[in-house]
Amino acid sequence: MSTATENKSDFSELAQKLGAGFLSGTTGEERAGLFPIVWVKREALPEALRFLKESPSYRMHQLSDLTAIDRLYDPAPHGDRFELVYCLHNLETERRVVVKASVPESDLLVESATPLWRAANWAEREVFDQYGIRFKNHPNLRRLLNHREFVGHPLRKDYDIFRGQWLTEADDLMEEMELRRREKGTPAVHDEPGETMILNIGPSHPATHGTLRSLVELDGETILHAVPEIGYLHRGFEKSAETHEYNQVIPYTDRLNYCSALSNNVGYAKAVEQLCGIEVPERCQYIRVILCELNRIMDHLVGNGANIVDLGALTNFWYLFNLREKIYTVIEGLTGARLTNSYTRIGGLWADATDEFLAQTRAVLKEVPRHVGDTLKLVARNRIFIDRCVGVGKISVDDAISFGMTGPCLRATGLEYDLRKNAPYYVYDRFKFEVPTGHQGDTYDRIMVRFEECLQSVKIIEQALDQMPKGPFRADHPLAVMPEKKDTYGSIEGLVNHFKVVMHGISPPKGEVYDCTESPNGELGFYVVSDGTMRPYKCKVRPPCFYTYAAFPQMAEGGLIADAVAVLGSINIIAGELDR
Repeated sequence: MSTATENKSDFSELAQKLGAGFLSGTTGEERAGLFPIVWVKREALPEALRFLKESPSYRMHQLSDLTAIDRLYDPAPHGDRFELVYCLHNLETERRVVVKASVPESDLLVESATPLWRAANWAEREVFDQYGIRFKNHPNLRRLLNHREFVGHPLRKDYDIFRGQWLTEADDLMEEMELRRREKGTPAVHDEPGETMILNIGPSHPATHGTLRSLVELDGETILHAVPEIGYLHRGFEKSAETHEYNQVIPYTDRLNYCSALSNNVGYAKAVEQLCGIEVPERCQYIRVILCELNRIMDHLVGNGANIVDLGALTNFWYLFNLREKIYTVIEGLTGARLTNSYTRIGGLWADATDEFLAQTRAVLKEVPRHVGDTLKLVARNRIFIDRCVGVGKISVDDAISFGMTGPCLRATGLEYDLRKNAPYYVYDRFKFEVPTGHQGDTYDRIMVRFEECLQSVKIIEQALDQMPKGPFRADHPLAVMPEKKDTYGSIEGLVNHFKVVMHGISPPKGEVYDCTESPNGELGFYVVSDGTMRPYKCKVRPPCFYTYAAFPQMAEGGLIADAVAVLGSINIIAGELDR
């Protein structure tokens, strides 16, 4: 059965289950890449989402992402200016569905989905911040990425991006602290002065590893309440993507998770290629897999190394960082850049992998088990390390799913879920490797899962090197990939193709796609909308850090300040990915 037929069948079944009272006059032929799109009446949205979450036939455990589309310049068939887009996911069957609701500009009010998924809390705040859509009964509908004095909504198509907006007073999180107290059922204020203390952790504290701020209320050294604030590194990735050609967006993806830039390159390119209907050659797929797994090792090395430094163990950092630098050197030889590589292109790669790169990769892989093993000898059974990590920052598998956590943080709770296994892409289904899991979702498990994943990545890369085929490293697609110089100069077709790519860029057909990869921090998704021009109409990032950090207060509250530092390092928040 073809993908289109499967999606049609999937929609027909879902439409029958929901009934005409929920649906909003759609044919069922729309899809976001491989996943069916179901239009739901705005007033029926709460019931439809609850049905999809609780129905035994669907069990959409997780709200993977939530965004909106402003149709000001590309009117939708439903006529309203805004569309709400819910990406839902069943982690057991790997079934996904995209639910849409049309929202008129004259009435921007929709019922909140926070009673169903805790991930909706921050996701809805971001939609409100960027588009102005309000969510009824949301527990704390405030701006998330922009400051409180900000006027307007930047991702609207008619927003003036050259308008400067100053913040005259520092944001005060005390209102959110009061909300947090009420949410937990604790007194709004303490009667005796000095009984508790309010303290800022970050955004310039070295233990936050980036521009993260948490306002905490302390009883001695114990954290009673924690309120995180983000947006200090918000660079407007999505707005910038709308004003650049598809290939020009690739350097911006480097700056998301800058500890594993190539993983972002690949995730973005893969989504756009699906939108264009481009299948990259096998050799390109193998090279991308090798680079992504090298980046996974590098990301885990710096994440664990820095985390262990925060716990007071410096020697381990040198072991891990030394290996990371060696991998950087290998990748620099191939891409020409050390940190932000910009190596992928839509339809392929900037250049082919050289024999020297493949040989250097084999050599550096031999060092990974030794460096990881030396570190584990120092910490795995170390009494201080165990006391600082075991039972600290625990989160249950159900809460992790509800918050939208993915990747090592989700697997540390005991759930064996990995997109490379559960929804294999490229050539991952050809490799033998295991998915490491933890037991109780604490700091110790998160660290150990990352160490084991480094060793599993070595296995994947070794198999990829052994299986590496010859052949092209770019797709044969004249409107996406530059022709060879001999073809440009030697044939009129080659000259025309060269001119089209240079002058018009890549212009995917009208449509939209949600596509995701297993990045080092979890599910990295891109929701890309094309209006048929050479620039994305919309390019939404689903950053794994965003949903993980939303769970930080729950993991930190009840522990000590020192525990919060350990927890924050173990969830490996990268500010560039978090804020975009």
